[in-house]
Amino acid sequence: MPRKTAISRSLIESEEKELDPVFASAGSSKPAVRPGRRGNNPGTHEDLTRLALRACLVARDAAFNVRDLLTSNSRMAFLAIKDCEKELDLLERQIDDQLPAAITRVNEARARQLLASLKCTTDLERIGDLVMSVALRVQSRTGKVPAADVRQLVTMSETLREMLDLIHKGFVTLNLESARKVLQMDKDIDRVCHTMFQKHLTENASQGDTSGFEVLLMAQALERAGDHTTNLAEELYNLIEGRSLRHMPKKRAAQ
Repeated sequence: MPRKTAISRSLIESEEKELDPVFASAGSSKPAVRPGRRGNNPGTHEDLTRLALRACLVARDAAFNVRDLLTSNSRMAFLAIKDCEKELDLLERQIDDQLPAAITRVNEARARQLLASLKCTTDLERIGDLVMSVALRVQSRTGKVPAADVRQLVTMSETLREMLDLIHKGFVTLNLESARKVLQMDKDIDRVCHTMFQKHLTENASQGDTSGFEVLLMAQALERAGDHTTNLAEELYNLIEGRSLRHMPKKRAAQ
């Protein structure tokens, strides 16, 4: 069944409770408040952090709906992915608009969190675009995606969803283990993508069959979405440890 996280007061309140560890780590004693609307007073540090966490949930829902789209060509799943993509665009614009004013009113620790929110939302918006590109390719096909390819694409999308779930939990609890798991799981997406490319570029190309290239573009989009999720894991590591993984060997970073 298609899933799209609804914006509701109960969800906001539950996220406020989850955010307590994040605020405490930055030395905040201010009670959480509901996100301000665009055009009103500039968002607070807590507002923008909450919007970034919201974006993570929306991207996770987009990945979740890929399974129904691939297995049953569900129109509802397609529309849910489309809604997720639009909401991610909106969330990115909100954070981009409000962050310059917000960052001038906070200390260094909170400023780092605000910058992390901006960087993460940019990656999450890109993930939404990539998942949407998969949805559009599925919708535009005249024939069904071969069952073997469906299984591998579903595996990639489910791994992506699990990675995004770990990222959300990692930022809420500031858990370094979540970042490590995501870096390790990205290898699983890369492995499936590589297998699909080997299959279609050797077997199908030798037979003059070009129909598999659309499937490869879907696999490549999910693989790139996984790369953006590793960027989130690196940002989480940087937020917790105060140092970047980007210049460290990948094997050491994933340990």
